[in-house]
Amino acid sequence: MSRSTAVTSTDHADDGTIGPADAVYALVSTLVRHSRRDVSLTSASTLGTLRRTGPRRITDLAAIEGVTQPSVTALVTSLERAGLVERRSDPADRRVVLVALTDAGLDYLAERRRSSVEVFARLIDRLPPDEAAALAAAVPALEHLRALDDAQREPGPA
Repeated sequence: MSRSTAVTSTDHADDGTIGPADAVYALVSTLVRHSRRDVSLTSASTLGTLRRTGPRRITDLAAIEGVTQPSVTALVTSLERAGLVERRSDPADRRVVLVALTDAGLDYLAERRRSSVEVFARLIDRLPPDEAAALAAAVPALEHLRALDDAQREPGPA
């Protein structure tokens, strides 16, 4: 089986095992199921984007998150009311409004991440040592996958 077939296939193998994409998807589903639900997934993703990239224009956020500008405007308004983000002027161009995380937004993300890490840590603690070691060995590849997604989500030059 070629590398691309093994990695991109979402079909179950004849022996009943699942492929890498299925396994990662199942882990993401586990994370979503155990995550705080006080904000939408799009809101949480937007907060994460702001943490990763710093203050952004609403148009940039819409492109990065793959949603319409009016949707992001409404989302930002909701996050602003919750005290998680703030709008501020761009120092380079006072006509431009940037959306930035507040300290409360940073704290929210840290707590959400801590809670999610605890869920996975409890599950990993239940694995046999060889499977836990295999997960540890996969961390660089998982980080690379995240970096590839981050790069793909960046909007092009304005």
